[in-house]
Amino acid sequence: MLDAVFLIQPHALLLDLAGPAEALRLANQALQRRGRPAAFRLRYVAAQPRAVTSVDLMVGGMEPLPQALAPDSWLFLLGSRLARPGEAAAGVAQRADSLRTQRWLHQAGSRLLAGGGRVVCICSGALLAAAAGLLAPGRRCTTHHELLDELRRCASGADVVDNRVFVLDGALATSAGITAGIDLTLHLIQAHCGDTVAASVARTMVVYLRRTPQDPELSPLLAHRQHLHPAVHRVQDAICARPAADWSLQRMAAVAHVTPRHLGRLFGIHAGATPLRYLQSIRLEIAERARQHGASRAVAAQRAGFSSEQQWRRTRRALSA
Repeated sequence: MLDAVFLIQPHALLLDLAGPAEALRLANQALQRRGRPAAFRLRYVAAQPRAVTSVDLMVGGMEPLPQALAPDSWLFLLGSRLARPGEAAAGVAQRADSLRTQRWLHQAGSRLLAGGGRVVCICSGALLAAAAGLLAPGRRCTTHHELLDELRRCASGADVVDNRVFVLDGALATSAGITAGIDLTLHLIQAHCGDTVAASVARTMVVYLRRTPQDPELSPLLAHRQHLHPAVHRVQDAICARPAADWSLQRMAAVAHVTPRHLGRLFGIHAGATPLRYLQSIRLEIAERARQHGASRAVAAQRAGFSSEQQWRRTRRALSA
């Protein structure tokens, strides 16, 4: 398991914490349902063991700032609410904690960016990264749309990108406001755990997998999944788990507990494709991935459930027509 470490600052936006953390927890759950080990160990660190969040909820039990993080850790930096009118300025102790946290963040974040880990900034968490010297000139990054100019001032020389849900620059990941942190975390889960796990998490959280122009095209393993119909999802999950099985329309309908005719109607309404076309798109993706990993054409076709290379080619031509 890799450590997903959440740095908790006073007045941290609670959704910046809960959204990504819940997505990672659900990813572990989805992996374990598939007989695979959990991927993420969630940790919460702070200068003090307790902190008040943006909604005045006190959270406690945080670890002290660790001397070092494992080199493959993901460090999450959360946004914080703005000071309220008339709110007292931070006291001496809080300012000291802030400086200590900034020094720790510079050291820990620099190691992760230079090694095999990640620094993940949610919303105005990018400002924390800038203050800690982690946004070097030329680094591509983003933040909440209301804070873009401030980020440009704080991270002089960085390439601050407007109008993006999230931006990836090597080991640095930054996102726009609040719920964009869930989109970013889903993207990272997809890269680390696979498409089907990310799709399962998105479905459980009832969110769509949002993309940016910088992202690759939506994988067939994730396409046709932006719906809430449980029977259609059952069939799609079964096909993704065993794409090479003998999937007749009758067998798919049995998984969904509906008639074959009704299954075709459900797929058309909710997935925007026929069951057969969905199956073919999944098999094409499996075959292409097998080829990318060095399998011969014959082996790739067999793994994906094609009876021959010729059937693979015919299917590819049919879907691209």
